Amino acid sequence: MEEESAKLPFEGTAEGILLFVKGAPGSRKNEIRGVTNGALKVCCTQVPEKGKANKAILEILVKSLRLKKSQISLVAGETDSNKKFLITNLEVAELQSRIESAASEKNAAS
Repeated sequence: MEEESAKLPFEGTAEGILLFVKGAPGSRKNEIRGVTNGALKVCCTQVPEKGKANKAILEILVKSLRLKKSQISLVAGETDSNKKFLITNLEVAELQSRIESAASEKNAAS
């Protein structure tokens, strides 16, 4: 497990933080499953049609990472399971802490 989290699922840029997400639409639950292959795995119950899954993943990220909707936007991967979200007005260390907190909440509930 330590090896998986060694590669952080984000990188700092001049605009903000790029968060790498692996979307898993059509799942049983809406949840963050942790870091896998350098991306934050986000599962949603919505199907991948007409942007429904993207919207659901965005909502999960907002809720789980305690973000404002104005702080996060999809910048790449609209029709792909590998997505990039831009997060603004947040420090890298704070995002790391929130990701760890969201992942540990999921593990505690399992």
